[in-house]
Amino acid sequence: MSPKVTANSVLYCDVSLPVPLDQTFTYELPLTLRHRVRPGSRLLVPFGPRKLSGIVLRTHSDTPGTPLREALRLLDEEPVLDEAMIALGRWIAGYYCAPLGDVLRAMTPLSGETRQTRVWELTGAGRDIAHQLSLGGDNPEDNASELLRLLDGRPLSEGYLKKRFPNATRLLAALAKKGYIRRDEDQQLRDPLRAASERLQVEFLTRPESLAAPPKLPKVERELLAYLELHPGIHNLAALESTIAKASPAARSLARRGLVTVKLQSTVRAEVTERPQWTLNPAQQTAFEAIRDSVASRAFGVFLLHGVTGSGKTEVYLRSFEAALAAGRSALLLVPEIALTPAVAGQFSHRFGDRVAILHSAFSETERAEQWRKIRHGGAQVVVGTRSGIFAPVENLGLVVIDEEHDGSYKQEENPRYNGRDVAIIRARAAGATVVLGSATPSLESRYNVERGKYRLLELPDRIEQRPMPVVELVDMRVEFLETRQQKVFSRRMVEEVQRRLDQKEQVMLLLNRRGFSNFATCRSCGERLECANCAVTLTYHRRDRRMLCHYCSHAERVPSVCPKCQSDHIHFVGTGSEKVEEELHREFPTARVARLDRDTVTGKRHFEAILGGFREGSFDILVGTQMIAKGHDIPNVTLVGIVSADIGLGMPDFRAAERTFQLLTQAAGRAGRGQLAGHVLLQTVNPDHYAVRFASMQDYRLFYEKEIQFRRLMRYPPFAALANVIVRHENQEDAMRMAGELAHLLTPAPEGIKTVGPAEAPVPRLKKEFRYQLLIKAINRKTLAGLLVSLRRYALEHKWGATALVLDVDPMSLL
Repeated sequence: MSPKVTANSVLYCDVSLPVPLDQTFTYELPLTLRHRVRPGSRLLVPFGPRKLSGIVLRTHSDTPGTPLREALRLLDEEPVLDEAMIALGRWIAGYYCAPLGDVLRAMTPLSGETRQTRVWELTGAGRDIAHQLSLGGDNPEDNASELLRLLDGRPLSEGYLKKRFPNATRLLAALAKKGYIRRDEDQQLRDPLRAASERLQVEFLTRPESLAAPPKLPKVERELLAYLELHPGIHNLAALESTIAKASPAARSLARRGLVTVKLQSTVRAEVTERPQWTLNPAQQTAFEAIRDSVASRAFGVFLLHGVTGSGKTEVYLRSFEAALAAGRSALLLVPEIALTPAVAGQFSHRFGDRVAILHSAFSETERAEQWRKIRHGGAQVVVGTRSGIFAPVENLGLVVIDEEHDGSYKQEENPRYNGRDVAIIRARAAGATVVLGSATPSLESRYNVERGKYRLLELPDRIEQRPMPVVELVDMRVEFLETRQQKVFSRRMVEEVQRRLDQKEQVMLLLNRRGFSNFATCRSCGERLECANCAVTLTYHRRDRRMLCHYCSHAERVPSVCPKCQSDHIHFVGTGSEKVEEELHREFPTARVARLDRDTVTGKRHFEAILGGFREGSFDILVGTQMIAKGHDIPNVTLVGIVSADIGLGMPDFRAAERTFQLLTQAAGRAGRGQLAGHVLLQTVNPDHYAVRFASMQDYRLFYEKEIQFRRLMRYPPFAALANVIVRHENQEDAMRMAGELAHLLTPAPEGIKTVGPAEAPVPRLKKEFRYQLLIKAINRKTLAGLLVSLRRYALEHKWGATALVLDVDPMSLL
């Protein structure tokens, strides 16, 4: 048994850093930190020429075999990750084959609390020169001499030096070239008192009895202190400026003296959405009671809540959260899209008030850190967030709800490539919490886990208040073309039904899951297509912005007037995107009020709420958009949903293509008829016999599941095998091919229970200037797969591949 480590015996610490290496780094602790550093704290340490912030994993007194560098600064007096969260991070790193440092960085969104600064300091030669200057060996009026004397005392920030010397940039470059000074990067905690006065609140602190009278203060500080003592409570500093001139600097000074408290006012506000508390129907009541009893038992359990669109899953969530809070436990709700967060957070804020915190990536770094701290200090027991919300530091977690659990947005597409749904289950298991996976179209993996007895199925087979499901009608666009001899965006039936809704003052939603105006531009003379300079994809035409845009790397070019290859002016734009649908709507229905919702119109975090809020309030008659409009929205006056092209996605080289198409069509259809008026759905398709389209039109999940699960079983795809997508990337195609070949050789012969496919060019063979080759690895046993992936990473490190050359995607949601 190892001896207990006490504060007096702590000499070193092991730190996990956000670098692509599978190891921790040991540092010596200076005397000032030995009694303060604890596992889970953030520590600033030197790493090569840089300074990095890492997480302390262990403190100890084990004598190292080599000299160690000294840690620089402790960023947190309290650990930001407890033992359970560090254990979760280790699981993610092992399961998804990702560096632990990258995982822990993703778990702590606190970069908004620190700021990067450039500092300048003297070299040895510079100190010699500065010493001579102090003896009067140079012109005291010379700027270079003055700068060197300033730096002789301590390193100074570049910002300060630029304020002090008008020619600082040139001066610093000249002295650095001579070797007298060097630049360093530093991280410092932001001072919250330096925030804008509009965000600061001030409150008088009761004076301790030992302090008979305040210290001698400037006049403005005395006035402010007297005002706050006469007017108890919290005051906004900006508002005080109208009463007391220069109140803001005075309040900051008083706060440093300990006479008042100044704190940041939260900028995160959920717009409270009133939601009537429905009486639960029998199916809802059964589901709620099962979840409530599971939470009360404090035993881990997973429920799959399969409810048709409009069946009242949200009310079951809300009642379950109430039960968790009543039991003294915290609760966490994850939603797949940032776009869904405001509406859901509004409903939960109406029910639970200030106990709700919101976490998603559309917030600024400062806002995310602010919400994270609120949760960490116990100010919120209910958390609503997107994928990364699963790392919220809630105490005593009792319930985790994953809404739209099938959605691919829960899978992160950059390192660490974790699935928020699966991580939630692991975290809940460690906490003895209940998990609810909710969806109208559950993923095949989750539904199969019900059959295996791992999850318990709860069903909501009907809409609330006995509202009927929408009537779905298929429109065969092949027949439409034969009868009209015209290639149009809208069928005659679609035009007829949209006009009817406009006449009846009802609303319409139209879905086309493709951005832009046209898919690509081609030359009718030579057949040349305009492709991205960085990726092996065609550029999409965006008419409003007058540019050709790559949707992978955002490379943009001007719209060509002539072919870049043959100089012909016969440029033709092919295909239809949501922008073209909007234009066609204006042409067909000139008096209709049309709004478009896609990534091109939603450029800020408030734009989505403004557009959708306007549609909900009746400011628009028709809303056209991509998949952003297909999920979770409850707008009672929408009676018609039109799917402009139901076939998009079916032709993708991906085994999940049919499942994604079925889910998208079913979810979109569910937006119709959610109020008192009946709903109608039109599906335009050129492939009406495909089972994904046919079963979506029938809104029959069971038939789709039975058909698709047969295909997965036959082809040994998930859930019947563990899958990893291995991608090799390099700017040189020959190097990429060679490296992929080396991995293939390493996997030959394949271990028992392993099947490899490839290497071959990835479906998108060049992306962001890198050529890509792909290997698919199927495994019966996950432990075998994990060991194999570790060996691939070790090979890449030993052969000094670039940090981003090897991509290991475990349980991939897309093979593109």
